[in-house]
Amino acid sequence: MLTRLAFVPFVALTLHLVGCALPAKEAPGAVQSEVIARLGPPTAIFALPSGQRLLYSELPAGFEAYNLDFDATGRLVRNEQVLTQTRFENIPTGVWTLAGVQRTFGPPLLVERVSRFDGDIWTYRFRQISDPRLAHVHIDRQGIVRLVMFTDELPLFDNARD
Repeated sequence: MLTRLAFVPFVALTLHLVGCALPAKEAPGAVQSEVIARLGPPTAIFALPSGQRLLYSELPAGFEAYNLDFDATGRLVRNEQVLTQTRFENIPTGVWTLAGVQRTFGPPLLVERVSRFDGDIWTYRFRQISDPRLAHVHIDRQGIVRLVMFTDELPLFDNARD
């Protein structure tokens, strides 16, 4: 059984061995069925007005999620890594809904509640330059994004005493 500290290097090694099967390497014009054959099943699939989005997320162990947008003919038209400070900063609070958060960022690392906010807080991990960060998206009971906050992700130390 892998310990918590050994899990991250294990995932990194696995991704390295997979080599070219990474969402970031998919180029515009790629055929959707061939992309799925290379990458495997996506984390989520969303209908778009003119096609379909395949979302490939590295969470919970990783720091990236890719939206691969295909047109109605099944050709890749856009490939974007969305777990970024800029993307989270540009969420239109008071306007965006839970569905928009899911369609853009996929499932969160963590969903939690606090007494000072009447709703759920969806937490995503990402890197800002090389620093691990967390984006906390506050979604009220009506499903509207009310606030986005950022914190640094603390290092994971295994100092537990038995």
